[in-house]
Amino acid sequence: MSVSNPTLITFVIYIAAMVLIGFMAYRSTNNLSDYILGGRSLGSVVTALSAGASDMSGWLLMGLPGAIYMSGLSESWIAIGLIVGAYLNWLFVAGRLRVQTEHNGDALTLPDYFSSRFEDKSGLLRIISAVVILVFFTIYCASGIVAGARLFESTFGMSYETALWAGAAATIAYTFVGGFLAVSWTDTVQATLMIFALILTPIIVLLATGGVDTTFLAIEAKNPDNFNMLKNTTFIGIISLMGWGLGYFGQPHILARFMAADSVKSIAKARRISMTWMILCLGGTVAVGFFGIAYFSAHPEVAGPVTENHERVFIELAKLLFNPWIAGVLLSAILAAVMSTLSCQLLVCSSALTEDFYKTFLRKNASQVELVWVGRLMVLLVALIAIAMAANPENRVLGLVSYAWAGFGAAFGPVVLISVIWKGMTRNGALAGILVGAITVIVWKHFELLGLYEIIPGFIFASLAIFFVSKMGAPTAGMVERFDAAEKDYNLNK
Repeated sequence: MSVSNPTLITFVIYIAAMVLIGFMAYRSTNNLSDYILGGRSLGSVVTALSAGASDMSGWLLMGLPGAIYMSGLSESWIAIGLIVGAYLNWLFVAGRLRVQTEHNGDALTLPDYFSSRFEDKSGLLRIISAVVILVFFTIYCASGIVAGARLFESTFGMSYETALWAGAAATIAYTFVGGFLAVSWTDTVQATLMIFALILTPIIVLLATGGVDTTFLAIEAKNPDNFNMLKNTTFIGIISLMGWGLGYFGQPHILARFMAADSVKSIAKARRISMTWMILCLGGTVAVGFFGIAYFSAHPEVAGPVTENHERVFIELAKLLFNPWIAGVLLSAILAAVMSTLSCQLLVCSSALTEDFYKTFLRKNASQVELVWVGRLMVLLVALIAIAMAANPENRVLGLVSYAWAGFGAAFGPVVLISVIWKGMTRNGALAGILVGAITVIVWKHFELLGLYEIIPGFIFASLAIFFVSKMGAPTAGMVERFDAAEKDYNLNK
């Protein structure tokens, strides 16, 4: 790894810029609200792009292109499901959650919101939801660290163990220092870099393989079924891939962007920006994996690394087809995808530990300065645990992400969605929904029942639990009053 290596220099410049943004955000972080939600000051562009970047982790440039490369267009159902789910989340949840969290104790975290929305004096709802966040987000953080390690390992020839620490260090640095504002500002830069990489790369691959007709003929020659959206799929298989879209309703790192928007008026514009960005990125991702089939069929002599690990298809194409300086920028897009999501996850875990455990149960009267520093220490703690979990070099990015995504989607998705649209939901209904959703995912995953992605039964059973348990009781007058006030606020300002 020579110091003059253009890719290395590009990486260093990029990482230094992200850490600099962290120090700029540090100067705007005065209290816990600033550290956790940026003082609810995000405009529509930053809300849109940070929501997109925090969503699209390393799997966007590694896991999904690898799946398309291996199986063809039949794996693209996941992208269709994600687009539908993300749009519905923006449409039904984003604006309503923004006003509901403000009307319910100016809640900073999801457990905080649940506790205030359902007047949970026992603290049980807060504790259980915070535990769910910590369990599934630590797994999710591990997936980001694995993706970063794979990038450093294949780009610079590092050992997996060294790459693990190198990939995580920069993200930990700017999240530790700058908190939510650093995460959101860097996400905006990273989202721009990701869309640049995912539009440019498939175009260059097409040119390298002789244009559209030649590329499609090569893909067909490799396996005609690569074009078949139904190849090796079943009804359950398609439903499982589409079911990824359900996960959006329960992802704390995405929902935090909605909570941090400066107003409900920003949401509609943010939705249009975010969905355009997302469709272009997912289209580019599918194209990279699909066109990669043609390229490596024509150049089997350089296909070794991709044959060994198909999740490296984007990395290898960038290294083979571009000038080292441009390749450095493109590979930085993977680092951007990893860092943007990992930083959000670390911050949400830190928020749960600081706001929902430390402040609530240990130090009710802690000063704002103390809480910010506890939040920073929690970022370090969660990062170290995630690094330990990611230490196995056999880990696959998409496998880790799918489990964590399902856990949040089933445990929190129905609770969040129903809580912002139905005033009749009760505290016991919310508690039942979280428990049933989380337990269903864990049990279904363990026994691999019916070959169905665990988020689907988890989401359905949790929704039924919320409805039937809520019907056994009734919301208090205060809960109904706050719900109606928030809904009126939303309708006046949307």
